[in-house]
Amino acid sequence: MATSARRGEDERVVLGLLESVEQDGATSQRRLAAELGIAVGLVNAYLNRCIQKGLVKVTHAPARRYAYYLTPQGFIEKSRLSLEYLTYSFKFFRQAKLDCLNVFEAARARGIARVALDGVSDIAEIATICGRETDIEIVAIVDEETTLERFAGIPIVRNYDAIAGRIDGLIVTDLGSTQGTIKAAVERFGAERVLVPSLLQTASGNGKDVP
Repeated sequence: MATSARRGEDERVVLGLLESVEQDGATSQRRLAAELGIAVGLVNAYLNRCIQKGLVKVTHAPARRYAYYLTPQGFIEKSRLSLEYLTYSFKFFRQAKLDCLNVFEAARARGIARVALDGVSDIAEIATICGRETDIEIVAIVDEETTLERFAGIPIVRNYDAIAGRIDGLIVTDLGSTQGTIKAAVERFGAERVLVPSLLQTASGNGKDVP
């Protein structure tokens, strides 16, 4: 299920990239990164992948910049991804909401009242929605790669030091490098203070440490 979640996140980024290129092919990679909530380096990687697949073409523009535009194949792929993403989003949201509610219930059972989310993602956004239905406070979202300062109304910090002493537990919402994130979180906060939605449990490789 975690692989499916990462695939959905990957397709979301590609779809957002194709839509942005269609609207304004001269948009800088830094602006694309801000719009998509990912690092500039990842934007470059996704653009190169789209170019290699024949979905996007690039031309030189003034001031040492580049202009991107969709190929006919790119328009077809954007339409396909739009339809797939709508279908996937509905199923993903339903499962992710149930998982997040279970995580918050597990947090309450462990006496956790203040948490941080680890990773900007669709699951993080759903977790903030679920958090409003509980008495558990989401203090911040930890993400060192995003260029955003806030996500879903929650402030973003770059590392664990920024939330030291401010939280009782951590909820992993990272879709990109889930296993590494869980390992780092457990080393810092302890297994009992780290919670993982079941959508990501397969990536953790250690189901006993998650609710």
